[in-house]
Amino acid sequence: MAYTVNINGQDRELDVPGEMPLLWALRNELDMVGTKFGCGVGLCGACTVHVDGTAARSCSTPVSSLAGKKVRTIEALAETPTGRALQAAWLDEDVMQCGYCQAGQLMTATALLDRNPSPSAQQIDTAMAGNICRCACYTRIRDAIAMAAEKGTANA
Repeated sequence: MAYTVNINGQDRELDVPGEMPLLWALRNELDMVGTKFGCGVGLCGACTVHVDGTAARSCSTPVSSLAGKKVRTIEALAETPTGRALQAAWLDEDVMQCGYCQAGQLMTATALLDRNPSPSAQQIDTAMAGNICRCACYTRIRDAIAMAAEKGTANA
């Protein structure tokens, strides 16, 4: 069956089974490989995208559930002031080691700052708790989010 899904501001036709996870539609059907496969059951956060501005696990989001919704992936993160601010902070704080989880980390952090531009350290920790980093860069991730929040997104 064919589904029309708005991805990064473009309507995209997906001729896939409705139960196909968005992750596989993005990676295998649309060749958008920025969203990563981690655990496959929505626990690690590597596959995080935004659905109508909310962080969502693409590995457990069926394509059929996306009618009328807007999906944003890591490929379009720099199109938003918050995304640009976080990307700059990530570089300033030298967050990445292996980098595998970073797309999901950035997508979760962006959703947090979009709804709460000045989160406390506890609010950052709570929002990011579902994203796993095998390299244990949690302190630098938290610091980068706080830096982006402090600098704001107006000049990003």
